[in-house]
Amino acid sequence: LVKSLDLFGSAVMIIMGIVIIFSAGVNWLLLIVLFLVMSLLATKYSKKYKRSLGQFEGRRTSKNVISNGVVACFMAAFGGYYLPFVGGFIGAIATATADTLGSEIGVLDPHPRLITTFQSVDPGTNGAVSVLGTVIGIIGAAVIGIVAFLLGIVPSPLSAIAVSVISGFVGCFTDSILGALFENRGMITNEHVNLLATIVGAIVGILLI
Repeated sequence: LVKSLDLFGSAVMIIMGIVIIFSAGVNWLLLIVLFLVMSLLATKYSKKYKRSLGQFEGRRTSKNVISNGVVACFMAAFGGYYLPFVGGFIGAIATATADTLGSEIGVLDPHPRLITTFQSVDPGTNGAVSVLGTVIGIIGAAVIGIVAFLLGIVPSPLSAIAVSVISGFVGCFTDSILGALFENRGMITNEHVNLLATIVGAIVGILLI
């Protein structure tokens, strides 16, 4: 994991981990670690092909770590005191997982379409969606829900899966819409998009729990 993060990214991840352990417990941290492992495996999958497309992402920076993890870290910090934040925690991680897996695996689909106009675009275009990316994203979000139940973070398996899949789906498509409308025009960065998407996913999770 450390080799996939730069120095500052690793430092931020360690700080977030300490906050989560002392505020919510090791099990909550394990869910974040699961997201990281799945993300890194998806990133390395078909690395040569992604490089040929110019879509391979090397080491992640502190900006990547913060934009994908700060909302979940905040939710974990208060999750033990305010139950709905448990849903926010699940929603934020499910969104980050669905988005990352959907992007990293979805780029292999040769027929993506822009979410706002449905016109065909090149793989890796901001705001592009595909059948492959959507299915993988939903599966990734479901895995987060299943493991959240197994770790005892959410007592009901159906509730855990419903919260993770719905919030992950909504958050992931929010990411695509923001990418198509704003990131493509240079108005915001990918980190901004990721942060806003995880906020939306967390809000949906809070409302569903």
